[in-house]
Amino acid sequence: MDRLQSMRVFQQVVDDGSFVAAARKFDMSAAVVTRLVGDLEEHLGVRLLQRTTRRLALTDAGEAYLARVRHILNDIDEAHATAQAHAQEMSGVIRILTPPIFGVHVLGPLVAEFGRLYPKVILDIHVESTQVPPIEDYDLTLLGASDTFDANIIARPIASSDGVLCASPDYLQKNGTPQRPEDLAQHRCLRMKLSANRHRIWRLINPEEDWRKLEVTIEPAMLVNHTDTLIRACVDGAGISSQSIDLVANHLHSGELQRVLSPWITGTNTLYAALPSRKFIPKRTSTFLEFMTGYTRTVIKKMETRSP
Repeated sequence: MDRLQSMRVFQQVVDDGSFVAAARKFDMSAAVVTRLVGDLEEHLGVRLLQRTTRRLALTDAGEAYLARVRHILNDIDEAHATAQAHAQEMSGVIRILTPPIFGVHVLGPLVAEFGRLYPKVILDIHVESTQVPPIEDYDLTLLGASDTFDANIIARPIASSDGVLCASPDYLQKNGTPQRPEDLAQHRCLRMKLSANRHRIWRLINPEEDWRKLEVTIEPAMLVNHTDTLIRACVDGAGISSQSIDLVANHLHSGELQRVLSPWITGTNTLYAALPSRKFIPKRTSTFLEFMTGYTRTVIKKMETRSP
């Protein structure tokens, strides 16, 4: 027996003074309503209603029981409404985990605009680089991955951009501009740290030649585990680096950096937002996710249009 349903039916029968009227409210037959009330009485071991051919009347036990039932059902309805409002209203906290690079270049620029649109939503951003992020502890976790990403997590792609090779005009004037991918072996190459000496191999792709792939062996002049440090060193003339075009498009547009070996790219990088679950996503979280997706894709499109 669905005891909660039986309690609601019993209350409605009393309020309407009729099994038939209550049945219409619940879209049930009168026989089902009668059975539910009877089952409730049998469960309690006491008669709640006195039934005659003309009217229904509460017993003393029925009156006492109904008073408590009304409080219980009201509390349940209020709890339900509160929970739904919490999921639907645009207020509360969104807990976000992000590596430093996305904190600076993705979240930082959009905070002001999102705050103007949704002033009651608080963004609780935790910036940390971790190999195995605790996705279940946050509403959203930002992840960067290559085009071969295939992890067993719930993740939504936010935006993608190509990795391009670039260097400062000063570096190229002093060291020459590489004309072929193989020329990279003669240049100072600035790279992110990779495991198993993978940073000694630069994998290049040519989109204009049916995505032809080529691997070039290099000896890095600098290894670093921080993207902004890598960009700064490249801008200052330390060597040639590979960066997602969305991160360096402003430098390319201003002339601080020049792209080299175009149209070769070093792959496609995608920003993902991982979720702890597909179910019960608060509206504030889904709204922020949609906002971040639209904002980031618009910015990348503008930057790619402006870059050489």
